[in-house]
Amino acid sequence: MIARSQNINTTITVPIVASVSQYWEGNDGPWSSFAIQVGNRPQDVRVLPSTASTSTWVVYDQGCPADAPSNCAESRGGIFNPDKSLTWVPNSIFEIGVKTNLDFEVFGDFGFDSVTLGWQGSGGPIVEHSIVAGIGDTHFSWLGVLGLNPRPTNFTSLPNSPQLSLIQTLKSQGSIPSVSWAYTAGAQYRLNGIFGSLVFGGFDTSRFEVPKGVSPDLTFPLYTDVERDLLVGISSIRSSNSTSSTSESKLLEDGIYALIDSTVPHLWLPESVCKAFEAAFGLSWNATTNLYILNSTQHAVLLRLNPSITITLSPDLPPSATDKAVSVTLPYSAFNLNLSWPHAENSVYYFPLRRAANETLYRLGRAFLQEAYLVADYERGNFSVWPCVWDSSTNKANVIPIRSVNDTSNDSGLGGTAGDSGKNGLGTGAIAGIAIGVAVAVFSIALATFFYTRKRRKNKKESIDLGVRTTSPTSAQTVTYHHHGKTGSLDELDSEAKHELESAGKHELESIGKHELAARMILEAPNDAEKKFEMDGQPNIIEMGVEPKIHEMDAQDHGPRIFVEPPTALEPGPGSILPSPVGMPKVGRKGR
Repeated sequence: MIARSQNINTTITVPIVASVSQYWEGNDGPWSSFAIQVGNRPQDVRVLPSTASTSTWVVYDQGCPADAPSNCAESRGGIFNPDKSLTWVPNSIFEIGVKTNLDFEVFGDFGFDSVTLGWQGSGGPIVEHSIVAGIGDTHFSWLGVLGLNPRPTNFTSLPNSPQLSLIQTLKSQGSIPSVSWAYTAGAQYRLNGIFGSLVFGGFDTSRFEVPKGVSPDLTFPLYTDVERDLLVGISSIRSSNSTSSTSESKLLEDGIYALIDSTVPHLWLPESVCKAFEAAFGLSWNATTNLYILNSTQHAVLLRLNPSITITLSPDLPPSATDKAVSVTLPYSAFNLNLSWPHAENSVYYFPLRRAANETLYRLGRAFLQEAYLVADYERGNFSVWPCVWDSSTNKANVIPIRSVNDTSNDSGLGGTAGDSGKNGLGTGAIAGIAIGVAVAVFSIALATFFYTRKRRKNKKESIDLGVRTTSPTSAQTVTYHHHGKTGSLDELDSEAKHELESAGKHELESIGKHELAARMILEAPNDAEKKFEMDGQPNIIEMGVEPKIHEMDAQDHGPRIFVEPPTALEPGPGSILPSPVGMPKVGRKGR
């Protein structure tokens, strides 16, 4: 079931700990999948988190052609049939968004439907009108995908209407405390199998450690190229031993920058680095498959050698200080993976290393995340990477919320960086303040009603001073957003807003003065008006059209603004019919 950390106070939204399926599956390794439901008549599917995708991918029945194994549908995490969902809203065929980064052309049948986290009956949160793509490809991603990137998505079929991502909608509807997540892939070879961990709006301190000598405040800034936002500097790669030496070997001469991308299992590295791996471990590059396939002899040698590979990461190259770099060590078991259909007729061993043709392809894939814990905080524009910890406490979850930048409560024990586990709980002063705030809220609501009624009677156009902008329901305007020096605009039709109080923020009444409440302001547009989503009520904002309702985050005149990346633009597909997986480019067909 969906697990939530203990709700320590009614004014604090707790993170969501996603349900692992308790399956180890995949055709390129044993991966720990997660359970979701799609559609109003829920169809259970199992998916793998993608740190790069902005949407959810599910497998269509075209993904199990006639020559597929008999257990294809089950091994792919289950098949989704949109015809069985009354809430499925079709869109069109689009490239799923991996062509730019990996030069693979994979298409999906995009639409919108409800996505629920967890198995049926688990009580997980529901995201209505979520972006869902049905895939028939058999080579790029065997299981479906749960997109973790919060960027909105632009469809050419829906001009000027960026569609919100799943995680952004979770935040907008109050399901999680901030636009953030934490993920590690899990490791079947550790402690009789440790499943993956995925937390929305927080992180689990039991799954990682801050190495001695490393600053607990070490973070990486989100990169300005929004399609490579989780970019890290790799200052060194070392092996503990090799087939020709018992001493440490240097596998990387000069530092490189690489993207952390859980969508793929491999490490994509420069050819020179791959050749260093070849020399150290006796690997053979297969030019036909573009993979390192191992025969039984090579596999036996590596098992006996049992080398470990240490990858050192830093925000800058070279590292600005010794405490500004963190190392993650992977045992050979992390690379001891199998390939099966359609990559091979029978299961074969392979080493998850790929030759990258250029620096834009460098990446650390899912194999790396077996031993690394990744925490991404999109509101503060940074992320952190820590080595996983494997001991008796690993399965004893200790989930800490990451507070929103707009959370103005005084409790300093929640949120912040993942290097500092913090403290749970509110002080007595904060609790007392919340109690007083509730009383003031009741008074304020009554007072706000009075002024609102008076305003309607006088038919005035001026708005109540809420620290946000309200406009005429009939006026159209263009809103400009700024992102790392880039600007753009989105057209929207504003609507008259109703004002409701929840829990955690500010409410200002005309000339009465400011009433600091433990309340969060939510603005809802009328049902017959176009809806909008407004981020952070400052000059630098991003507004995007969505269907359900308008959620406005704690509009203030000061403080940090929420970091939201520009939309992902998806390219149209070849037509109204999903391409056959048989005729689609296979992994390894393009030269590297």
